[in-house]
Amino acid sequence: MDRHLPQPTPETRHFWEGCKAGELRLQRCTACRQAYFPPRPFCPACASREVEVFPASGKASLYSYVINHRPRPDMGSEPHSIAVVTLEEGPRMMTNIVGCPQTPEALALDMPLEVTFQSFSDEISLPFFQPAKG
Repeated sequence: MDRHLPQPTPETRHFWEGCKAGELRLQRCTACRQAYFPPRPFCPACASREVEVFPASGKASLYSYVINHRPRPDMGSEPHSIAVVTLEEGPRMMTNIVGCPQTPEALALDMPLEVTFQSFSDEISLPFFQPAKG
């Protein structure tokens, strides 16, 4: 079964184009300097529409997670984590942790992570996070 994929919109296109290029792109308010995610045309902190797109570091730490032992058919057959990570720039993002066992012993809160991308179509690559290598 094919995985359900997001559909880019004018507000999210920069994010998906960045993921396809192997770059995590966030937005930042030029008025109050707040970085934010998910993409939107105004700052969630001060409502200014003066925002810019910038490349994020791709570094994060594990904030919280659950391990799904009964995945949907389009998510494979193995247990996987559904996680919230805190990006180095401040925003939090929901994702999956990959590249390590999907166990509480391996998924330590605050562990350093780095982004990795997996291509699912000509238009969509999804950002996942894996334990940082160094």
